[in-house]
Amino acid sequence: MSSASEKYRSLVAAYAMLFNDKNEVLLARRANTGYSDGFYDVPAGHLEAGETLREACIRELAEEAGVMATVDDLEFVEVLHRNSMDDRVYVDFFFRVKKWDGEPRIMEPGKCDDMAWFSLNNLPDRIVPATTKVLADLGEQVPYNEIGWKGKLDT
Repeated sequence: MSSASEKYRSLVAAYAMLFNDKNEVLLARRANTGYSDGFYDVPAGHLEAGETLREACIRELAEEAGVMATVDDLEFVEVLHRNSMDDRVYVDFFFRVKKWDGEPRIMEPGKCDDMAWFSLNNLPDRIVPATTKVLADLGEQVPYNEIGWKGKLDT
């Protein structure tokens, strides 16, 4: 139970967006995770103690897609302040991966049942809402947005 003097805290997640030479985005379908199963998302995960956002992206890329990148390979895209479907509040940081080593593949078959490249003009119907929002914002170069807040600006 939190006290009135306790500072509010949000969860932080880092997202790694890979685009191939056809400008298709890499998406993986979540399975057996208990959160947004059946929905596609980019490689992503919670920030761990002692790691930077870019380090989290690099770790998640390796853990989920089997590709390697460096912090210099990442380009900031957008921050999304999100009230999630389970009423947890996140601050999500999205990065474009400019280059990487290896071929993306499913590294966690217990948490992912499909991984493929998708054209931005032909995305699957079921994408995690936060990622849908950021993909829609790409052409507008929106550095910050909010999603999931009832009674506030919401898309």
